[in-house]
Amino acid sequence: MLKNSTPRQIALRAAATIGGALLGILLVLKAFVPEVPWLVIVLVPPCSVAIAHFVVLTYIDRYIYRKIKLIYKTIHQQKVSSDLKREGVDLDQPIIDDVEQEVEEWAKKQQQQIDQYERFAEYRRRYVGDISHELKTPIFNIQGYLHTLLEGGYHDEKISMSFLKKAAKNVERLQTIVEDLSAISRLESGELILDTEPFDIKALATEVFEELEMKSKEAKIELGYKSGADTGFMVMADRESIRQVLVNLVTNSLKYGDVGGSTRIGFYDMESYILCEVADNGIGIPEKHLPHVFDRFYRVDKSRSRQKGGSGLGLAIVKHIMEAHQQTINVRSSPGLGSTFGITLAKA
Repeated sequence: MLKNSTPRQIALRAAATIGGALLGILLVLKAFVPEVPWLVIVLVPPCSVAIAHFVVLTYIDRYIYRKIKLIYKTIHQQKVSSDLKREGVDLDQPIIDDVEQEVEEWAKKQQQQIDQYERFAEYRRRYVGDISHELKTPIFNIQGYLHTLLEGGYHDEKISMSFLKKAAKNVERLQTIVEDLSAISRLESGELILDTEPFDIKALATEVFEELEMKSKEAKIELGYKSGADTGFMVMADRESIRQVLVNLVTNSLKYGDVGGSTRIGFYDMESYILCEVADNGIGIPEKHLPHVFDRFYRVDKSRSRQKGGSGLGLAIVKHIMEAHQQTINVRSSPGLGSTFGITLAKA
């Protein structure tokens, strides 16, 4: 009962207890000293109750004010107002319970922030480690090729040309990593300003196919459309950003596709949205890797991935671009059967 009492109720109970005790003392005194007038016995206890109620309430008020002010100084970043006593303490409300609840909520938020900081710290450590690892490989390769040439390899024209080409290829890989890191940074910082416009998604996909025609021939993988994708759909999005999304997804399918395989794009009407899918019949992705395919530098087949080039950031960039459009991206895959990446786009 006391736990949920208001300050005024606590003061009233304390005053009533004092008044009752005083009444008992006066009655005992009357029994031993009959000369004590009944008027004193009748008037003194009520007066003492009133005085005690005022005194106790005043002290409780000051005590609560001082304690709450101290608590608020601890849990609030803002300066505690000098009007806290008038605005923050209601003597007819169980203020301590309210403060306890607020302190509990503050403690939960503090713990959530600590957990979040720990996740960020772990993420930063992994990110720095991943960047170091990704940069180390091409730098080490370039260093090896150049030292070989400096130690006399440049006298052999065949060796010098071969090593220079390999060094140039690793420089291109470094450049790709740096450019993709810059793109990721812009996307995460919100610097990407979307220039949304209506456009035909199939026309854009055809442009991407034409752009990647040489790569598809080198990989001996056919590019085309799924059945039912004869006509395009008008969508509303940043055309160049979606071009990058399709280029990354199709390029990825060429890296992990099988010789003689195919990559197909399909379009599906979803009332307010268009679902665009890029599907291949390549090596596929094991189920345990699916939750991580959009993580930075995450590679399902590390040896094959590095052999084919790339920064390991392509799918992370795709995810950020789709999030900037407030749209979704998903993947489904089975080893040996291939993978399908799907993105949604708003209808124009």
